[in-house]
Amino acid sequence: MLGLLLYLERRSVLRHVRRIPLRVAVTGTRGKSTVTRMIAAALKEAGFPVLAKTTGSKPVFILPDGREEEIVRRGRPSILEQKRLLKEAANRGVRAVVAEMMSIQPECLAVESGRLLQPHFVVVTNARLDHREEMGQTKREIARSLSSAIRPGTTVFIPGSELYPEFEAAADHVGAKIIALENTAAGSFFDEDSRLAAVVASHLGVADAAALRGISAAAADFGSLRAWEAGLGVPPMTWTLVSAFAANEPESSRLILTHLQNTLITNGRPLVGILNFRADRGDRTRQWLDAYRQDFFSDFRSLYGVGAHVHSLSLRSLSLRRKSGRLPCLTLLPDRTPSAIMEKLAFREAGGPVLIGLGNIGGLGEALVEHWQKIGRPHAL
Repeated sequence: MLGLLLYLERRSVLRHVRRIPLRVAVTGTRGKSTVTRMIAAALKEAGFPVLAKTTGSKPVFILPDGREEEIVRRGRPSILEQKRLLKEAANRGVRAVVAEMMSIQPECLAVESGRLLQPHFVVVTNARLDHREEMGQTKREIARSLSSAIRPGTTVFIPGSELYPEFEAAADHVGAKIIALENTAAGSFFDEDSRLAAVVASHLGVADAAALRGISAAAADFGSLRAWEAGLGVPPMTWTLVSAFAANEPESSRLILTHLQNTLITNGRPLVGILNFRADRGDRTRQWLDAYRQDFFSDFRSLYGVGAHVHSLSLRSLSLRRKSGRLPCLTLLPDRTPSAIMEKLAFREAGGPVLIGLGNIGGLGEALVEHWQKIGRPHAL
């Protein structure tokens, strides 16, 4: 009976897949949601009926008319969500699906790609040091894990700076083709994502002008880099609140800080950091503490830790204080609500600083972003 059910399930997936002429899967460490949105927007601008799905900060379907439908989960995230995407796409009769991949473990990536999405094109955004317990301790190990998404006959797009030998070996093994973006001089923080999306769109037959219009108009993900201005404290001072929570790990966060400095959003004002820890990301917490000891926050006047692990971290807080005076003390706040956290920060910090949210978007990170949206005015980046 179990074998029969699995057979019928497999046939159902294949039936839906065959009704979708173009399938694109996006994997990588950072930027998956953004690149998925950009590719879908470029295809839509060119007249492709397209259904997209992101699984980042807030999982959503992006419908052919551009509207978004949030995915309500009744349990833990599962790659079986991709079955719903395929069924929805087949029922709507779209020509293209663009899907952000969900998996972390290489075995799950292989199943998600090879048995569910069965993409014609795989887009790899980057391979950075995150999810190290599941994917590996080095970038090459993480690249090896991500290469599990490459299936026979696919075309793989990847920035040249991220083309590790593991990707080439996996492509050679299954007869896939790799298209690597040429390395260019560093520009805007967003250039790499938009360039990657533009190259994919061009390869799919989208005219450059249409691709540019679509990419420029793509709606931002909830967890994307955003900023607000808000009056805080007594008397009120203008603060700039920056959500960089979804960058998650130090390397991507450092790129964001460089971007903020280049765009002059800091403009000589003091930087205050708020570092959100997640209960299910103990390895990431250790990674941030290592970054702290390695002078990541040397440009910050103050640093606060919120979310999970703050009680256990408080026992080690003295060891986190640097006697050199080059780094701020990591002050741990046990507060559970955004309003209480912001009230405490407004009392402690003077001069209208730039407050930058880092660490994790989940839990208090998401709640803080929603709170900043309510109290602040959008600030261009």
